[in-house]
Amino acid sequence: MPHYRSVGELPPKRHTQFRSPDGSLYAEELMGVEGFSSDSALLYHRELPTAIIDSREPDWAGRASSAEAHDRSTTPNLPLKPRHFRTPALSWPAGPVDAVTGRRQLFANPDVSISYVEADADSGLYRNAVGDELLYVRSGSATVETVYGALEVGPGDYVVLPTSCTYRVLPRGVLRLLVLEATGHIGPPRRYLSARGQFLEHSPYCERDLRAPTAPLLVEGEDVDVLVRHRAGLSVLTYAHHPFDVVGWDGCLYPWALNIADFEPITGRVHQPPPVHQTFEGPNFVVCSFVPRKVDYHPLAVPVPYNHANVDSDELMFYVGGDYEARKGSGIGLGSLSLHPAGCTHGPQPGAVEASLGAERFDETAVMVDTFRPLELGEAALACEDDRYAWSWARRGPESRATG
Repeated sequence: MPHYRSVGELPPKRHTQFRSPDGSLYAEELMGVEGFSSDSALLYHRELPTAIIDSREPDWAGRASSAEAHDRSTTPNLPLKPRHFRTPALSWPAGPVDAVTGRRQLFANPDVSISYVEADADSGLYRNAVGDELLYVRSGSATVETVYGALEVGPGDYVVLPTSCTYRVLPRGVLRLLVLEATGHIGPPRRYLSARGQFLEHSPYCERDLRAPTAPLLVEGEDVDVLVRHRAGLSVLTYAHHPFDVVGWDGCLYPWALNIADFEPITGRVHQPPPVHQTFEGPNFVVCSFVPRKVDYHPLAVPVPYNHANVDSDELMFYVGGDYEARKGSGIGLGSLSLHPAGCTHGPQPGAVEASLGAERFDETAVMVDTFRPLELGEAALACEDDRYAWSWARRGPESRATG
């Protein structure tokens, strides 16, 4: 993270004796990325964070909510075409669904996996040791409990969870999440930051917009299971003591949240390109936020996007609020995802350009993910695809072609 935080009890100097009221030493844990060469946090545990008493592969037998979530097979986008997916059409098992094991994979490539879940039950403890995670809350609210403390999240929140951060998600009612699991780290675009990590004046959000844990979260318990995703698959580690026993921490690496409504749009006299909406960057992908905004104010401006071919990236758009002007007439609605792959030119639906002329404001909210390697389709995408979308610009499909 770009700025230093301190939470709970800490000794005056790091790596020195720090004792509990009973005289025993607290156990240090350094959480750091890129070895010891980048951002880190130093956590002080009541018990040894290394004390595991068992390790085993998870047993999913009898858990319907996990059967589809762990199907991570993918299908190439063949034949190549733009695609539309309706997450409200996904079905969910009758039993409890949690925000970790209930995820259903929509898309993936070697850099990122993108899943969706409608959770109504508390998750167990989970740790992703492969890369950072980014949760986007489409609807509902929850407490995200972490080894650093708790975060209260609700509609429109992005939640960044660093690699190997142990956490669990406790929904209140039904929680709908889009989940990005990276194979590296997710953070603010480098162009928004100074050489020392401060948000610059041209950044569309800054430190004041970010939320992070403000107090330690102490939970008693012994023989506690943590589901761990690692490079070889999934394992369950059993700890002698509950991992949430941190009395204090400090540093620049921690979970944090940003609400999409706090992203300040950048506008101009003519249509601005998607990089002005960029919110995060990850390994070979970016995440952008399209929010309600004043649109182009040149007297001859065309407010909706021009037709464009992203020759180096696939463009995935998740429609979460308002009325998306460029997609009118395509069948896209709230909860839809559109995938416009490299190799296909895409742009506004027929009639959208003329209809947008003279508009002063767009009331739309969407999350865009651009990946620089092709996205393949997961089981959830195949289960909710609208197969008419690719032909919506021509208003007719392959069945209309003349046959000999």
